[in-house]
Amino acid sequence: MTCEQPVQFTNVMTGGLDYNRYLYHQLKCSMQRADRIDMIVSFLMESGVRMVLKDLKQALQRGVKIRILTGNYLGITQPAALYLLKKELGDGVDLRFYQDKNRSFHPKSYIFHYPAYSEIYIGSSNISRSALTSGIEWNYRFTTKTNPEDFQLFLDTFEDLFSNHAIVIDDAELRRYSKSWHKPAVSKDLARYDMDEPETQTVTVTPLFQPRGAQIEALYALADSRAEGATKALVQAATGIGKTYLAAFDSASYERILFVAHREEILKQAARSFRNVRHSDDYGFFDRSQKNTQQSVIFASVATLGKPEYLNERYFAPDFFDYIVIDEFHHAVTKSYQNIVSYFTPKFLLGLTATPERMDGKNIYEICDYNVPYEISLQEAINKGMLVPFHYYGIYDETDYSGLHLVKGQYDTKDLEQIYRGNAQRYDLIYKYYMKYGSRQALGFCCSRKHAEAMAEEFCRRGIPAAAVYSNADGEYSEARDEAIRKLQNQELRVIFCVDMFNEGVDIASLDMVMFLRPTESPTVFLQQLGRGLRIYPGKQYLTVLDFIGNYEKAGKVTFLLSGSKSQAVQQAGYVSQYNRMQYPDDCIVDFDMRLIDLFDEMDKKTMPMKNRIQAEYFRVKELLEGKIPTRMEFFTYMDDDVYQYCMTHAKDNPFRAYLEFLHRMDELTADERVLYSGIGREFIHVMETTNMQKVYKMPILYSFYHHGDVRLAVTDEEVLGSWKEFFDTGTNWKDFSDDITYAKYRSMTDTEHLTKAKSMPIHFLIQSGKGFFVKKDGYAIALREELREVIHNPALAKHMEDILAYRTMEYYRRRYTVSTPDDKKSKTPARK
Repeated sequence: MTCEQPVQFTNVMTGGLDYNRYLYHQLKCSMQRADRIDMIVSFLMESGVRMVLKDLKQALQRGVKIRILTGNYLGITQPAALYLLKKELGDGVDLRFYQDKNRSFHPKSYIFHYPAYSEIYIGSSNISRSALTSGIEWNYRFTTKTNPEDFQLFLDTFEDLFSNHAIVIDDAELRRYSKSWHKPAVSKDLARYDMDEPETQTVTVTPLFQPRGAQIEALYALADSRAEGATKALVQAATGIGKTYLAAFDSASYERILFVAHREEILKQAARSFRNVRHSDDYGFFDRSQKNTQQSVIFASVATLGKPEYLNERYFAPDFFDYIVIDEFHHAVTKSYQNIVSYFTPKFLLGLTATPERMDGKNIYEICDYNVPYEISLQEAINKGMLVPFHYYGIYDETDYSGLHLVKGQYDTKDLEQIYRGNAQRYDLIYKYYMKYGSRQALGFCCSRKHAEAMAEEFCRRGIPAAAVYSNADGEYSEARDEAIRKLQNQELRVIFCVDMFNEGVDIASLDMVMFLRPTESPTVFLQQLGRGLRIYPGKQYLTVLDFIGNYEKAGKVTFLLSGSKSQAVQQAGYVSQYNRMQYPDDCIVDFDMRLIDLFDEMDKKTMPMKNRIQAEYFRVKELLEGKIPTRMEFFTYMDDDVYQYCMTHAKDNPFRAYLEFLHRMDELTADERVLYSGIGREFIHVMETTNMQKVYKMPILYSFYHHGDVRLAVTDEEVLGSWKEFFDTGTNWKDFSDDITYAKYRSMTDTEHLTKAKSMPIHFLIQSGKGFFVKKDGYAIALREELREVIHNPALAKHMEDILAYRTMEYYRRRYTVSTPDDKKSKTPARK
């Protein structure tokens, strides 16, 4: 037997402590020599795939044909194992699911074909690390030389199952399987055996830092997205999935990397992650104390790099970085982030966030061209065993918030302090529930440093070691963050009461309780704070969540995030009726005090009419913008999502369908806008706001009229073509060119084909259905009616055209993204004969 592996040849493999009896070592020798490889196993696990992957890859490079048939029953096959095979072997492996629900599927067999003979391993080992090594598994090998008839029976059965009772695991089927996958109990046991597997000098040792689980899936999706021409992408993953390591893995092949975050602790943690992946100390920081510019990887504080004095050639050229990571991407709507994103022109930009779509009303998707190749929600992460489940208790708090006023949508910190400090009844309530559920390491979220100090003092007085943690800690009960974490982990402290210091980027995996001790107005903050305690830790079975809820604005609404639902699920329908239908993640408990159910019901009844809420939202957003009249995009960006979703389903009340009219009713028109509103310009604006957009083709035509603010009355073929190609060449917009388009096919299209498409569809329909505003004109592709000549130089027209085009393009891609997100349609790809 010739083989790279110095192992004793045997036909009998039983696992155990003798590595010569490991199935893996015998398979390795066979994989190194075979011309064709067929595998049929009940399930695949990531640990086992990692063991055989290098050998399969080398076989593939020799031109070996590889076929693998596996099962999806009960979800024991791990999606990450399939993604790993697809990512590393691509189309070189023909991978299929057994698909006959009337018969069980439990084979474990490995077939190898050589020029002169074939051999088969038959036994009990699936593809997991334990099964391939020291697990007690019995497998036997025989060849066509010794038993050709029996071999042929096995091979014929494999061929029948593979060709006639299986479906191809293409990208659509893989996404569907992954999206609906729940980690089964038996899979948890198998993973434990893999983890406990003893190492020997002959077993392939898995490097410590390599992608795992959801990271493998995300890397596959990102690579696929770049292959389709994407230059920007957003990965949306629940806190605890390892987004920073994902960014380090994905950017590993790029030379110059920029990692942007808004907290120094995040930058320091990210530097450690990147160093572990890149195995290099060639990195530096760009923040208030350091201005490194020459290292391969720069970790930059947004507060520093986002200043105009640093965004110039003296520090970094626009194309200096090949790959940019924007951490906590939901902050990207702020000016400092926008300065950075607008200045640099990397080959690829990756945004990372744990925040679901439009939480807090902030839309971030247009910044990354609405390209979200991968997302995994809190619910999915718990279902997949990547985070621990939670036991959530909504506790009725009699604290009265009705006398407090909201400022820019939030309660004033001093007002909250006033009702919290010295509130003996509330102290008793919090302590009672803390003691009822018990905790070794707890985190309490407070509204201010005074609140945190008061809570720490109260708990210490009651015999529970506690500390307050906040920036510039200088109080009697305060501790520096790192020291407080050390003491908490060593059981010198039992509770940390904090203010904003643990919302993002700082993890204490061993936490077993979090307490919400103030109104949680922001869904983003709620998820971040919850995520602090959901990381897996030895011996930790679940996270206890104590949420003290009173009659404050939005009370109870954020708890819908526990089910993975978007906030709009509760709009208009009422809290109580929705609460009863929520589906929570596996092994989670959600329990509300019955008095809270009554409270939520009363609050639903008192909600103001939606028409009034829209007007109130307008003035709230205007206040956020410090008195500036919001554009459509600004109104959309900061509007509460419940209100926005209502607008989308109630055309009559939707201000975005007649924004000039809405501003007129609110008495908010400027002088130029009043001129526009009083004439033909108002109707033209309304046509652009309401023209049918089932497809996106009209946008580049309208952009050709807008012409970057220099509005044209007519556009030539060349001008249409330039706008058309600029639009569809952006990001992955080409996907909307036609239903059956591929990236290669799109790139090969001629200018004539592009222009023909533009004239036969959007130009034709604009002339037909544009209410007479779009007309034919000799020498031009399309023109505007002559009466508009009097308003095209009005600055308000260009301003509203730009705003409408930005909003409608964004809204189109938002809808397209929302529709395509579920990915729950079962793949219909048949097995190839």
